[in-house]
Amino acid sequence: MVGKQRKTKRKEREKNTENMINEVMDKSNDAVSDPSTQPTFSEWTLGPHLARRLVEIGATDVFSVSGDFNVKLLDQFIAEPRLKVVGCCNELNAAYAADGFARSCGVGVCLVTFTVGGLSVINAVAGAYSEDLPVICIVGGPNSNDYGTYRILHHTIGLPDFSQEMRCFQTVTCYQAVVNDLDHAHEQIDTAISTALKESKPVYISVSCNLPAISHPTFSREPVPFSLSPRLSNKMGLEAAVEVAAKFLNKAVKPVLVGGPKLRVAKACGEFVELADACGYALATMPSAKGLVPEHHPHFIGTYWGAVSTAFCAEIVESADAYLFAGPIFNDYSSVGYSLLLKKEKAIIVQPDRVVIANGPAFGCVLMKDFLSALAKRLKHNKTAYENYRSVTNGDLHKCESNEASMVNVLFHHIQKMLSGDTVVIVETGDSWFNCQKLKLPEGCGYEFQMQYGSVGWSVGATLGYAQAAKNKRVIACIGDGSFQVTAQDVSTMLRCGQRSIIFLINNGAYTIASGIQDGPYNVIKNWNYTGLVDAIDDGEGKCWTTKVRCEKELNEAIATATGEKKDCLCFIEVKIQKNDKSKELLVWGPRVSAANNRPPAEPSENLI
Repeated sequence: MVGKQRKTKRKEREKNTENMINEVMDKSNDAVSDPSTQPTFSEWTLGPHLARRLVEIGATDVFSVSGDFNVKLLDQFIAEPRLKVVGCCNELNAAYAADGFARSCGVGVCLVTFTVGGLSVINAVAGAYSEDLPVICIVGGPNSNDYGTYRILHHTIGLPDFSQEMRCFQTVTCYQAVVNDLDHAHEQIDTAISTALKESKPVYISVSCNLPAISHPTFSREPVPFSLSPRLSNKMGLEAAVEVAAKFLNKAVKPVLVGGPKLRVAKACGEFVELADACGYALATMPSAKGLVPEHHPHFIGTYWGAVSTAFCAEIVESADAYLFAGPIFNDYSSVGYSLLLKKEKAIIVQPDRVVIANGPAFGCVLMKDFLSALAKRLKHNKTAYENYRSVTNGDLHKCESNEASMVNVLFHHIQKMLSGDTVVIVETGDSWFNCQKLKLPEGCGYEFQMQYGSVGWSVGATLGYAQAAKNKRVIACIGDGSFQVTAQDVSTMLRCGQRSIIFLINNGAYTIASGIQDGPYNVIKNWNYTGLVDAIDDGEGKCWTTKVRCEKELNEAIATATGEKKDCLCFIEVKIQKNDKSKELLVWGPRVSAANNRPPAEPSENLI
């Protein structure tokens, strides 16, 4: 009897399950047939899917240069109302713009044509890789039927091997996808985008030119939203690292904190400030991390950059008996030719997923943000280093000097007064590196430059991309004349997009930072009529305002106009300065970097083993 009842109940459960499945299938079929919930047949294609994915992750602008291999995909992107296609003057600037956009919005996208366009963007993509920026580089590739046929195509180097471009991208991207069949396209695209977000590095996606508008069942429904698995610290490793670090720092007499550029990729800026608030240590930043650490923090002491640090900052850091560096990059530029007076036995080095403590243990699989947050709860309050700093500076943390003998000092003295929470400073490779380091950033003021890669000309495209992303902020770009000559064309795109940045073109007739390292005739450049060039690009449309300044009075008048009457248009201010008007920091930094570059070959080792 009992067995019969169990059998009856089992049949009832099976029947109920069957009914539930049928109900779900009926609803699914209804949804497929309901035009209000599904795209039309013509939209079941690769192009709209990729466009929707980009919008979903926040890449609402795509910076592009058209070519015959990518126009079909461009048509699909233009049809997506939430996606804006920004046509650029060249591929290099398109990728620089994607870099700038990613700095503001977290991810950037460029779209170019096969090989002749793709190889043009590699320099900018490499820069994004060095800065841990998720830039998605999309290339319109050859027709899918041409793969494996040994045909020779235009825009190539004349070989039937179409993998050359992808192989060139392998070392500067964390994932490469060549989409030349629709069966695997959905998976390849989603894997590429998710990898870029997870690794915070550029990826490469090539899409065959004949595929974007062809229907395929894998695109017949709205894509499942991205949901990346969270990265987690090893719990035991985290506890051990915090225990050792707290013991190390709590026994120190005058410990300090120094923020580095990897704070961005670790998404640990907030936790770093939390640690600074809790411990009371003097707080400095490496030059490449300027803008990641709030300079209005009550214990901020400036930029630590060895011999060219903010006044007294190097003395406080290097005399400390313990220092915690969060996300540092110690290269020849940031170390001033490897001349930093730091000792390994005094240092805790915290990287995005690793902690190394002095000459002692190293802990892997420990996320920076988890470590800093946990450490904040274990440290004793210690203001000794900061009080030492106050005693030698009398509380004057920053002072931008105005000196009539130096037009550069005058310029940056007045730029300082322009800064607010509604501005962002973009700094080109050059003497502006050093002058802008002396700016005191008010709360909310952004700051971006490319120190690790140091690509001359980066700032024009980056200004375009950042301004396109952060329309609530006004970009103030400091660009040297030599750098501007590399990428000047895309001022045109800024005007077409109605941007309102202020560009200070610093004209001294030379590659100043290069001459600071080693002078020579190769650092002298041909002067342009820069304001005349920008006026010609505007072509009378009235979307920009230009002026030349040679003295402080003219500079004051120009800034007043740019921030007043002309606040809603692009302002281009050419500042004429003398070739030898260099920052004192460059005069110190340059020879040290030159000495590092010119070290003689090491003596052969006598030890043959």
